[in-house]
Amino acid sequence: MMATRLLNEANRPYAEVSVVLTDDTEIHALNRQWRGKDSPTDVLSWAQEEEPRPDSPDILGDVVISLETAARQADKRGWTLEEETALLLVHGILHLLGYEDETEAGSDAMKAIETRLLGKPLDITLSVNDLVTEPQ
Repeated sequence: MMATRLLNEANRPYAEVSVVLTDDTEIHALNRQWRGKDSPTDVLSWAQEEEPRPDSPDILGDVVISLETAARQADKRGWTLEEETALLLVHGILHLLGYEDETEAGSDAMKAIETRLLGKPLDITLSVNDLVTEPQ
């Protein structure tokens, strides 16, 4: 599994990561509450500690993935839902490990790792409008 490989490479082989697979309604509420963004998103993450303490378990943090958004993104990219979900998990874990994608350099570093591990980076150029589904 790519998450295990990533944690091994980060010298955190026994780190615990909680993963929640949810829907757009739940991730929208979390995104609004914690980031002040009133929209669903694909992945959110929260680190437990900046650095592991030798006297405590290595609990890295939480990753929350919206399977609804992941499915739309996978469809737009021509990928499977499993590929998209794996990519979102790796992306979330990279944030837990301290990587950021707010700067060009940070984004490039994350994309390089994602590409090395999965053969493709998380391309954040898809806009919200690309992912909105029309009512039927």
